Amino acid sequence: MDLYSGHINKLIEELSNLPGIGEKSASRLAFHLINMPKAKVERLANTIISAKEHVQYCKECYTLTDQELCPICVNEKRDHSTIMVLENTRDLAAYEKTGKYEGVYHVLHGAISPMIGVGPNDIKLKELLQRLQGDVKEVIIATNSSLEGETTAMYISKLIKPTGVKVTRIASGVPVGGDLEYIDEVTLLRALEGRIEL
Repeated sequence: MDLYSGHINKLIEELSNLPGIGEKSASRLAFHLINMPKAKVERLANTIISAKEHVQYCKECYTLTDQELCPICVNEKRDHSTIMVLENTRDLAAYEKTGKYEGVYHVLHGAISPMIGVGPNDIKLKELLQRLQGDVKEVIIATNSSLEGETTAMYISKLIKPTGVKVTRIASGVPVGGDLEYIDEVTLLRALEGRIEL
C-alpha cells in the first residue's frame, strides 16, 4: 500500500537510488525538499543540471573538473615527475586534505575486478601509460587495500617496471578493505610516507 501520492512516491524512489540513501533517508529528504521554498528547489535542480553538463575529465589526470585541465595539473609548483594513481576522485580529495603530497595524480575511475567484468581496458590505464612517456620518475600506487585494489596495483606494477620508472605502493597504514575517502589524514600521511617499492 502506498502511503503517499504519486509525486511524493516518485521523489522518494528517485532519491533512494542515490548511493548511501535508504528509504527512510529518501523520505526525509523528499519531505525536506517539498517544504523548501520553490526558489531554493529550483536553484538546487539547476545546480545539479549545470554540474552534469559542465563537469568532465581533466585531459591529463582524469579527475573531475569543469575546466580542460584541473587546478592541480595546471599548478607549476606541483612535482609533475611524481604521479599518484588512485581509484576515484574522492580518494584524490582525501590525499589533498593532508596538504603534504606535492606531486600530481592519475585517477583510474575504477579497479580491475574480473568478478564484475571490469578489466584493464575499462579503467584509465592506457592513459596512465601515455603519461609515462614524459619526464616521470615515480608512480605511487594508492589504490584501496581491497582485493580489487591489490589486483590493480600488481597489474600496474608489472606494466610500469619494464619502463624503468620507479613504482611504489602506499604503506599498509590503510586498513584492508578500507576506502581511502573515509580514512583520516594522519593515517593517509603515514601510508604515503611509508610507501615501499614494488
